[in-house]
Amino acid sequence: MTDPQRPTTAEGAPAPSNDPPPTRPQRPDDEDCCGQGCVPCIFDLYDEAMGRYRDALAAWKERHPDESPE
Repeated sequence: MTDPQRPTTAEGAPAPSNDPPPTRPQRPDDEDCCGQGCVPCIFDLYDEAMGRYRDALAAWKERHPDESPE
């Protein structure tokens, strides 16, 4: 039996009640980069973290179609 007050996933299964939205990574300040061409640069690492965040957020939205992550 499903609780009408509890969100459901796109497949109709109840969404986990302890499933907070993912946390957006903090962008490094421009002065945090040393400018030496490091591989990887902190901005490369940030871009990778943002990609993981977008994927996690999309999955969270599928599990919580009627909720806003904010």
